[in-house]
Amino acid sequence: MTLSDLDALLLVLGDAESMRYYPKPFDREMVERWIDRHRHNYAQHGLGLWAMVLKTTGEVIGDCGLVWQEVEGHQELEIGYHVRHDQQMQGYATEAASACQDYAFNVLGSARVISLIRKRNIPSRRVAEKNGLKVIQETLWRDIPHYI
Repeated sequence: MTLSDLDALLLVLGDAESMRYYPKPFDREMVERWIDRHRHNYAQHGLGLWAMVLKTTGEVIGDCGLVWQEVEGHQELEIGYHVRHDQQMQGYATEAASACQDYAFNVLGSARVISLIRKRNIPSRRVAEKNGLKVIQETLWRDIPHYI
């Protein structure tokens, strides 16, 4: 993801429906910081959320990738994803998350990956379950109840 993706990612991260499980949609400045944070993650960790691009058009429709998160005092490799509202329910998040999971296991040699999913975020939970993840516990993460 680069700053040239800002407008496309604003359509995802700034959309109230796409971000209904977040405290609030992002404004332009928040999306710019989001991109900067993940570019920093690329440099520091060699991974982060990447732009999700439609193969047929090259259009950025979201993001997906691997991020280190502190969960209950442990560093966990999380698969995260966001898809533009009009592109949801077409399998893009499942496909992208599956590729990230394969990368984590087969390239990085990770023994485990997680997704942190708000309890009422059923669509995100379905994506994780389609890729073989199962709820192992509930946790309070960033003061909000989540499934791991």
